[in-house]
Amino acid sequence: MSQRALAARWPGGLGRDLLWGRGERLANGPLARWHSVCGARWRRRIAATAGQRQAAAPYTGSSAGGMKSYLWALYNQTKRVSQDLLIFPERSSFLNPDAIFANNEVCLSDIEIYGFDYDYTLAFYSSNLHTLIFNAAREILIEQHKYPEGLRNYEYNPNFVIRGLHYDVQKGIVMKIDAFHYIQLGTIYRGLSPVPDEQVIEMYEGTHVPLEQMSDFYGKSSHGFTMKQFMDIFSLPELTLLSCVNDYFIRQNIDFEPVYLYKDVKEVIRDVHVKGILYRAVEQDVEKYISHEEKTGAVLGRLIDSGKKLFLITNSPFSFVDKGMQYIVGKDWRDLFDIIIVQADKPAFFNDKRRPFRRANQIDKLLWDKISKLEKGQIYKQGNLYEFLKLTGWTGSKVLYFGDHIYSDLADLTLKHGWRTGGIIPELRSEIKTMNTEQYSQVVVWLQGLTGLLERMQIYEDAESRMVLQDWITERNELRDLTKTVFNPQFGSIFRTHHNPTYFSRRLSRFADIYMASLSCILNYSLHNTFYPRRTPLQHEAPLWSDPFSLATSKSPDLEGEAQIK
Repeated sequence: MSQRALAARWPGGLGRDLLWGRGERLANGPLARWHSVCGARWRRRIAATAGQRQAAAPYTGSSAGGMKSYLWALYNQTKRVSQDLLIFPERSSFLNPDAIFANNEVCLSDIEIYGFDYDYTLAFYSSNLHTLIFNAAREILIEQHKYPEGLRNYEYNPNFVIRGLHYDVQKGIVMKIDAFHYIQLGTIYRGLSPVPDEQVIEMYEGTHVPLEQMSDFYGKSSHGFTMKQFMDIFSLPELTLLSCVNDYFIRQNIDFEPVYLYKDVKEVIRDVHVKGILYRAVEQDVEKYISHEEKTGAVLGRLIDSGKKLFLITNSPFSFVDKGMQYIVGKDWRDLFDIIIVQADKPAFFNDKRRPFRRANQIDKLLWDKISKLEKGQIYKQGNLYEFLKLTGWTGSKVLYFGDHIYSDLADLTLKHGWRTGGIIPELRSEIKTMNTEQYSQVVVWLQGLTGLLERMQIYEDAESRMVLQDWITERNELRDLTKTVFNPQFGSIFRTHHNPTYFSRRLSRFADIYMASLSCILNYSLHNTFYPRRTPLQHEAPLWSDPFSLATSKSPDLEGEAQIK
C-alpha cells in the first residue's frame, strides 16, 4: 500500500503526519493509543462512505439508508474542514509559554510598588524538595505515630496528583471538581486506584458536590466541612503521601477511619515545616533544592532601575530566605527591597489587626522596641496588613503583589484591599507547551468540530440516525479522555475538566488580575505595557472576532516567537 493511501486511512490530520513523514512522532504515548482505538472504526467509516464528497444540504429524503449516508457525509465534510483549519494559523500564532495572561486589565505604568511572596515566587525549587517533604513526613508517621513499616515501600511519585484537587476527608477520596461543583468522572481515586464511575455516582447521588460540603474560603476542612482543596504547590507531596497511606491500608485490609489518616498526615507535613526539617535541609544544600533557571535577579534589578519600590512578605523564616536569596540574587539582595517581612503567617497577616510588627536580627531573634516606621535594611516579623498600610501608605491599585497561593497570597488583597495581584503558576509553562504541539491541536480541533456536528444533527431521532449519533458520542468521549491524559494520566490539566474550567481555574480568574509561569515572564514586556483580557465570546454571542486568519498575523508577546527573554 502506498504511503498516501495509508495516510488516507487515519483520522484527521494524523494521516497527514504519516503522509509528510512525521509518523515517528506518534509512535508512543496517548496519541498512539488513540490510533489503536479509533483506527479500525475510521477505516470502516471511510469504506462505508466512499465517494460521498458532495457538500451536504439539509436532508430531505425518506429512506433510513439515505439518512445514514447523509450523516456520514457530513461527518467527513466536517473532518476535512477541521484538517483545513490546522493549516492556519501557523506555528507563530501558538501561545508563548513565557507570556503573561490577563483576567483583568492592568497597566504597568500605574504600578509604583511591587510586592512578592518568596516560595515559588522569588525562589523556585527542584523536584528534590517534594521528595524530601514526602520522605521526611513518611518517616515521622512510622517512627512517631507508629504507622506500619510497609509504608517505606512507597516512593514519591511527582506525576500522580496535580494542584487544585479536592479531598473528601470522610471518604478518603481525591477528585477533580469543575467550576460548577461537578466531579469530573474518571478523575476519582481512592488510594492509588481509580474509583469506577458507577460507584462515584452512587456515593454522591450524582456528580454534584453541594456548596455546604465544599471547603471554606481558604480551601481548609473545618467546621464540619468534608472537603479540602489542595491549592499550594507544597501540598503535592502531602496529597501523594495521603493517597499512599490510604492505598496501603486498603491493600492490607486494615480497618481504618479516613478522618484519622487525614489528620495524621496533615500533622506530620506541618511538622516537616514547623520543626525546621525542610528549612535545614535546603540551607545545607541550596544547589540541590533551589532552581537557578529563573531570572529573578534580572527582574528585581529592572524594577529597581525603573524607580519602583519593592517589598517582600513571606511565611518563611529569615535564615531560610537569606540563604536562598544569596544563592539566587547575591549577598546584597536585601538592598533591593524597601521592606522585608518574614514569618508573616499569611493569610492571617491580611486579616488579623491585632498582631504588631517586631524587628528581628539576622538570626531570627526578636527585639522589643515599638515599630513606628518600616525601614529599609531591617527585618520584620509577624505584623498585619492594616498596620502595613498605615505605616507605608501603599494602598490601592498602585501596588502589584505576586504569589503562588491563590487563597493565602491573593484572595484577600484583591477582595478587601484593592491591590493588583499576580498569580505565579509554574505548571502553566508545561501545559502551554503541550497545547502547542501539532498532535494536541489536531485532536482539539476535531473534538470541537465533532461536538458542533453532534449539536446540529441531534434533531434527527429515527433509529438509524440515533445509531450514528451514538457512534459519534463514543468517539467524542475517546477524544475527551485523550485531551485529559496528555497532561496527567490520572487528573488531566489543572485548568480544565473535559469542557468546563476547573474549580482551581475559577478561583485563579477571580483572585489574580494577571498570571504567568514565573516572574521571568516580566522581562518579555515593557514596564509601560497594558495587559488586556481577551474578549472571548459569551455563550450567547457570535465569535465574530475569532478569525483564524487574523490570528496568524497577530503581533503579541502572548504568541510563540514574538517574545524573547533577554
